[in-house]
Amino acid sequence: MHNATRLLLPCLLGALCSAPALAGLAPPAGYYAKVETKAEGGKAKAASAQLEGVQTCPTAPKPYTAKLEFRSKYEGSDKARATLNPVSEKAFRDATQDITQLERGVSKMVTQYMRQGDPQQLDCALQWMNDWAAANALLSTEFNHTGMSMRKWALGTLSSSYLRLKFSESRPLEAHRQQAEAVEVWFGKLADQVVQDWGDLPLKKVNNHSYWAAWSVMATSIALDRRDLFDWSVQQFRTAAAQVDAEGYLPNELKRRQRALAYHNYALPPLVMIAAFAQSNGVDLREENHQALKRLAERVIEGVEDQDDFDKKAGKDQDMEDLKIKNKYAWLEPYCALYACNEDFRERKRSMEPFNSFRLGGAVTQVFAPQEQKKGG
Repeated sequence: MHNATRLLLPCLLGALCSAPALAGLAPPAGYYAKVETKAEGGKAKAASAQLEGVQTCPTAPKPYTAKLEFRSKYEGSDKARATLNPVSEKAFRDATQDITQLERGVSKMVTQYMRQGDPQQLDCALQWMNDWAAANALLSTEFNHTGMSMRKWALGTLSSSYLRLKFSESRPLEAHRQQAEAVEVWFGKLADQVVQDWGDLPLKKVNNHSYWAAWSVMATSIALDRRDLFDWSVQQFRTAAAQVDAEGYLPNELKRRQRALAYHNYALPPLVMIAAFAQSNGVDLREENHQALKRLAERVIEGVEDQDDFDKKAGKDQDMEDLKIKNKYAWLEPYCALYACNEDFRERKRSMEPFNSFRLGGAVTQVFAPQEQKKGG
């Protein structure tokens, strides 16, 4: 049993708890979940496939080692950066497809492994990450804004998925120590670069991208037990909280005009996850700037129900297309573990569960509200 697990046992029944000051950095309690006991069927299936010589692990996407310079999907847009350019969006998708395939693939394999116990899923996820680690992928120091955005998104996806393996009471990484070490070294390099990429920005440029960068660094800080990364992420959260005005708006996201509400909502997942992880390590961020996170969340849900105030603030009727996607609200799961959610929040959450967001590590409901996962299937 992990030392941190032993210290946390009294509060494992709760979704969040604070780790003792002397313990190593720890994730929320749900990350200690055992691999589910459907494992025997999965093991038999994998063993049979191996005996028959069947290749059950898809070839990893090619490690991306080139310059991180990509076209923006908003290329040609005005300052609001809110109008999609179909041509540049396709160019962006094509150029980044290997990175996205890595993210989605690892997240899916880890989720399936935790649910079914098929060791082939574990082996494959580790193999993919090791291939990219060995190539020092995503570490180019030649990049544009879109490129450094892809780097921090990828790190957040991979490190938050990896946490489920690292902290599981089933200890799946015990037999893969060399691979795990290589992955963690790579994560450390990526996190250090993300801090360089996104640190010390002027406030007028601190927006949802910085919050997602901070989330990627927070997840990595727990995986590597690095207090310097943890502290940096917490500081970025505090900067974000200070940006939330008295009405719950983020001024830099209001600039996105017709996509202002969508980007307010998009700012919430990384911020809520940072607060949840900080809480598990004795740092309570809920009171920052007079409960800024709660104010922001309530403003977003009010806006989803009635866009008039956002329309007036942003000067444009809101584009609601993204907000029709249930996983865009995956932040509700950790949020309702942090706060006593009102009935509107709880009902909205129940109607959308289970949540799965690969950039939050996959099965968010399975981690923060496993009882709801069982109800939702």
